[in-house]
Amino acid sequence: MPDFHRPTFGFTRPFAVDSKLFDVKLKRDSDLPQDLRHRNTMKLPTYCIVIVCIACTIAINSRANGQTFRVVAYLPNWSGLQTMAEKIDYSKLTHINIAFENPINDLGEMSFRPDTAVLIEAAHQHKVSVLVSIGGGSASEDSTMIARYRKLLSPEQRQAFVKKLGDFVVEHKFDGIDVDIEGPAIDESYGPFIEALSAELRPRGKLLTAALSKGYGGSKVPNSVFEYFDFLNIMAYDAVGSWNPNQAGQHSSLEFSKENVDYWLQRGLPKEKAVLGLPFYGYGFGADFVPGGISYNAILERHPGAETVDEIGSTIWYNGIPTIKLKTSYAMRESLGGVMIWSLEQDATGDKSLLQSITEALQKRESVAR
Repeated sequence: MPDFHRPTFGFTRPFAVDSKLFDVKLKRDSDLPQDLRHRNTMKLPTYCIVIVCIACTIAINSRANGQTFRVVAYLPNWSGLQTMAEKIDYSKLTHINIAFENPINDLGEMSFRPDTAVLIEAAHQHKVSVLVSIGGGSASEDSTMIARYRKLLSPEQRQAFVKKLGDFVVEHKFDGIDVDIEGPAIDESYGPFIEALSAELRPRGKLLTAALSKGYGGSKVPNSVFEYFDFLNIMAYDAVGSWNPNQAGQHSSLEFSKENVDYWLQRGLPKEKAVLGLPFYGYGFGADFVPGGISYNAILERHPGAETVDEIGSTIWYNGIPTIKLKTSYAMRESLGGVMIWSLEQDATGDKSLLQSITEALQKRESVAR
């Protein structure tokens, strides 16, 4: 994930609404993907309560060709999780991935920030799943961490490590693990590790997902892992960036997103498991060059009105509201598994919010479908 230390190439309840009768039809757990089955616990004292909530929740509960559309948000654990727990509009999300926790030693013991527990509790109160993301961009390029992961993923230590991960998830009440091992950290142990981790998590009723990039280690990932993932977060961004100041341009165009999705689908990833990554940040070039990325909310602070375009100043390239809506509509139209956000704390508020634009795009699509 683009944690800017290096370059890299909701309250949801599964119901459907008949627009003519406002008839609420609860889905059976058996009709739903595993990652959403535990949400089907809605009690309905009256239809009125449900109708009031429809505007915020109908979109992410939409089912295109029978599948539930996910809205997955990464949230870095250095972003102040206790404060973020109070600010998040959980009604617009289905999953939150806490980034990142990693082994602190060669025994595979994991790091954990205490304020994570506050966010997990708040998210669960709103029926939003919370996964822990392991790895990350910095860890995947840190020589010490690469060596540690290679040791823990080796045949000699793999089983003990996945057991520790399973215990870690249960202890801290996570709903699963998101594997964000990237680039040079991916080797021949990746496939067997994913298989073993799946075997550990499935009996515990936990999810297994991953974040992968076509251009940053994706070719080293075997196709065999697709069957073990509940879904795959496709990092369709960072085509260019601050690591190459002379190569200015859009780092995450709509066309680039389509190319990245097609890459994984052509390799055999089922559409319903393909979750399209959306960047809530951009890169500055020329007079606006800064090392690393620039958050969407910081771009708006510098340039009022920037939410309506994709480039501004001299020159910052990013995704504004129109492009985020286009990408979300594309994901819905192609019956993909959802969209993913890197990362939630970089969003703006109110009518300039990119998360809000995702919801609006889904609501519009749902309205047209009805």
